[in-house]
Amino acid sequence: MTALGLLYPGHSGEDDYPRIEQLLGSDIRVDLVHTDIGVDAHRVDALREMGSAERLSAGVAELRLTGAETVVWACTSGSFVYGWEGAQEQVRALARLAGMPASSTSFAFVHAARELGVRRVAVGATYPEEVTALFADFLRAGGLDVVAVRSSGIVTAAEVGTWGEEEVLTLARAADASGAQAVLLPDTALHTAAHIGLLEKALSKPVLTANQVSVWEGLRLADRRVNAPRLGALFTREPIVQV
Repeated sequence: MTALGLLYPGHSGEDDYPRIEQLLGSDIRVDLVHTDIGVDAHRVDALREMGSAERLSAGVAELRLTGAETVVWACTSGSFVYGWEGAQEQVRALARLAGMPASSTSFAFVHAARELGVRRVAVGATYPEEVTALFADFLRAGGLDVVAVRSSGIVTAAEVGTWGEEEVLTLARAADASGAQAVLLPDTALHTAAHIGLLEKALSKPVLTANQVSVWEGLRLADRRVNAPRLGALFTREPIVQV
């Protein structure tokens, strides 16, 4: 059994995780611990507070009790708002506190794109434009070429959590560009686990979503690869380990 630990802010799209765990179809356990979201707002000041060491540390003790082997801060905006260097320090502090390998969803997007061998990406974000621009800057710092950006201007995670298949597909299509090798949907409040196959078929290219890459990052830290085609191209890479 490989146990993955995820720190997830508040309550919005977290039911993606048991769905992903089921779709993995192997000896993978995904343990989710909720952290205090503070103010539910896609504003830089609120997001930096959401990702503060104090808020993350409050969930670590509970996470360690689950027997998790790796920990991912499953919040994209609560990590990239610190910039590349700041997000690295956030992850290093989390690893020291948890006593296990650590990462965040922001880094998961960069690592997943590299895994797929893509460099040119399009971003479809639910965030306001100011916050979306910071995510694009983060990706560029990670060596990716952001060829298109689409912002939906939504302020709260609670509203994002109400989106269904139609809204997610509309966002992905609006974000896509002919030069993009993959489309990235960066909000962990967005339900996407049930739609990845549809998204990739509609766009004819890989689609990376926040909850999907968060789990994949936990597996990467645990040195596990699982073949789960319903979770998209990211989960069909070689070498494959399937139990």
